[in-house]
Amino acid sequence: MSAALLVRVLRDPASVTTLDATGWNGLIAAARAERLIGTLAFRLADLAVPPAVQPVLADARTDAAREARQALWEADRAVQALRPLDVRVILLKGTAYAAAGLRAGQGRFIGDLDILVPRDRLAAVEQALIAAGWEWVKEDAYDDAYYRQWMHELPPMIHRTRDRMIDVHHTILPLTARPKPDAAALIVDAEPIADGLYMLSAEDRVCHAAAHMLADGDLQGGLRNLWDIYGLLAECDPSLLDQRAAHHGLRAHVQQARRLALALYGDGARLTLWDRLVRARLLARDGWGRETRKLLVFAFFVRSHWLRMPPLMLARHLWTKWRKGHRPT
Repeated sequence: MSAALLVRVLRDPASVTTLDATGWNGLIAAARAERLIGTLAFRLADLAVPPAVQPVLADARTDAAREARQALWEADRAVQALRPLDVRVILLKGTAYAAAGLRAGQGRFIGDLDILVPRDRLAAVEQALIAAGWEWVKEDAYDDAYYRQWMHELPPMIHRTRDRMIDVHHTILPLTARPKPDAAALIVDAEPIADGLYMLSAEDRVCHAAAHMLADGDLQGGLRNLWDIYGLLAECDPSLLDQRAAHHGLRAHVQQARRLALALYGDGARLTLWDRLVRARLLARDGWGRETRKLLVFAFFVRSHWLRMPPLMLARHLWTKWRKGHRPT
């Protein structure tokens, strides 16, 4: 209910003129739950809103601007730490959008710093970051081995004084996932931003966003991811995108992401039955921004694990995690 309202307002900001107090409460609750409050504030910046709403949106714009500055500072620190290695620092997700001034970065919440580097340079990158003050979020022998053998990134690291996390990727999907994106092509075709920073090409940015949303997760934060995709689609060539998605084994995911983005945020699109299930999951919030359709949410949670690894490996992994979580003290 509130998620559908949020989608409508992002698509057509002027529609807020019809909202009463209950509608505004639901809109803000959904925007906060989906981490789209900064984006919403940006979209409504030129519109008259009720006095009680003005400070909420003003704070959101201030927070988004501060997060963008912090993200860019962290990116600069990573570049300085890795400069002696002569490694391209390729920004991913929100930090890339903010650094390049892309539409998808306007008001966007930015969490961790995500970077992409060649897999054969991971050891050197890891040591350089440790020397510059980053350390492991938690030390666990099983998790460390699992990340290094099967994941698309190193275990999460955090800076010991700035308390900011960095995720160092060597590709964009876990190695156990069914699609196998061409990481070398992602890196070779990356585009310079400034000051030693790079980002994926326009087509690869869409491929990565679609993969992150539809091939590797349970759709938590899916409305934000889909808003990213909607903005990113406007910056790439459709025919080149189709070719690039096929090259990465992500054509079906990119096509579905495009249909959903146009259906929710654009001029509409014809949806398949599977698209409609995904849309139902994306919109599963009540008037207070709380998740609804619990069985559907759980089904997508189970699916996210199924996507990441074969059944036997998944069973072994879950059994190991369960034993670790229930070990007697």
